Amino acid sequence: MNLIEAHDLKKYYKSKSGPIKALDGLSLSIPQGTVKGLLGPNGAGKTTAVKILTTLTIPTSGEAFIDGVSVLDEPERIRRMIGVSGQYAAVDQKLTGFENLEMIGRLYHLSASAAKKRANELIELFDLVDAANRPVTGFSGGMRRRIDLAGALIINPAVLFLDEPTTGLDPKSRLDLWKVIKDLVSGGTTVLLTTQYLEEADRLTDSIAVIDHGQVIAEGTSDELKRQIGGQYIEFALVRLEDIEQGKGLLQSISNEQVFTGNDGRTLSVAADSAPEKLQTALKLFSDAGIELNDAGMRRPTLDDVFLNLTGRQAQEDEVAK
Repeated sequence: MNLIEAHDLKKYYKSKSGPIKALDGLSLSIPQGTVKGLLGPNGAGKTTAVKILTTLTIPTSGEAFIDGVSVLDEPERIRRMIGVSGQYAAVDQKLTGFENLEMIGRLYHLSASAAKKRANELIELFDLVDAANRPVTGFSGGMRRRIDLAGALIINPAVLFLDEPTTGLDPKSRLDLWKVIKDLVSGGTTVLLTTQYLEEADRLTDSIAVIDHGQVIAEGTSDELKRQIGGQYIEFALVRLEDIEQGKGLLQSISNEQVFTGNDGRTLSVAADSAPEKLQTALKLFSDAGIELNDAGMRRPTLDDVFLNLTGRQAQEDEVAK
């Protein structure tokens, strides 16, 4: 059973140069009790999609349903069914962790006693007992993210929307939050996750929709997407940045595939059939050209390779949605 359905969602904004297409026919299906990753490069439309599904903005056209309820026709009912945690912790820094959760419970129209009880349950679940009575202003980034996610779970929603939930967290805090998300899903929660961290998508999602220019351009499990680009990659870390363009040309001469430059600006990689032979050939070319290497080797495709092949860009955080 698909708990979330979106059909041909479009969201256009007016501008002097013509309409801006934030979404241009996006469709999604998310089965109950699974995690769907929504991934794409900067400005792909991830946050816009989440805002539509959580009733924060209205699409230009298209329709969406959560557990059979129309997002457009019954937004008030939808808001009682979902939890949302955005890119930045939406908590009152002057209140304590407990007071924040109690306030959110009251805003959901829980009774005073029920709000207190649920706040205490979540404080324990998120390992915030020692900090429960401290003002949030003194919380670390990881603690703020946890209290924000706890707030999204006040009504124990069947559907949870997580928009870049671990942005800015240190590795330990990110791992802690991943465990909480996995535990929620094992308990039956359905999650739509947008993220700029490809390892996060690898670890958490049951399936992934890659979007670009407001459309789904590929969909499947992490392994399925990796198999689409197939084979192996040969990769080279160059000593000198000034050798990058020459290095790209040498790799292009032995491969029909696109050569990609890593985030560090000095790593080159390319898909290669018969990777061991191509690696040896490339090493000789680099040596003959006097290009020094810090490292070289073969590896299997990653989700980052999927992004680069599908979009020509790295996965990055969305621009602020309008």
